Amino acid sequence: MNDTNASLITQSLEIASERGGDLTSAVYARLFQERPDLEPLFVMDTNGAVRGEMLSRVFDAILDFIGPCAYAHNLIHAEATTHDGYNVPRETFTLFFTTVADTIKEACGDAWGVDTEHAWSRLLEEIDLYIKANA
Repeated sequence: MNDTNASLITQSLEIASERGGDLTSAVYARLFQERPDLEPLFVMDTNGAVRGEMLSRVFDAILDFIGPCAYAHNLIHAEATTHDGYNVPRETFTLFFTTVADTIKEACGDAWGVDTEHAWSRLLEEIDLYIKANA
């Protein structure tokens, strides 16, 4: 990922955080709307802590994926493998990253431009290719 795209993604994360605060509820509401079959997997997460931790790891993975790539690939692979045990298909990881991007886009509002859209599209393509290659 080039520096310009990485900067746009980082900037959008910052804007979304400023405008939307904790995006956990919004991300999971969007996810469960699209995939209601996933919601029962969180039945034990009564206070949202697991969802918050998972989203935090996704943000960390994104920032590493667009930056030094020190651990994101291993983290994504490890989490995909772990989730195999929960019968969560690998393509659900691509969906989750897309859900996060859509939620960030919504939180950014008018600060989300064509270049930001392109940067996120490129990131999502790269993550999807990585997930498919390591299934």
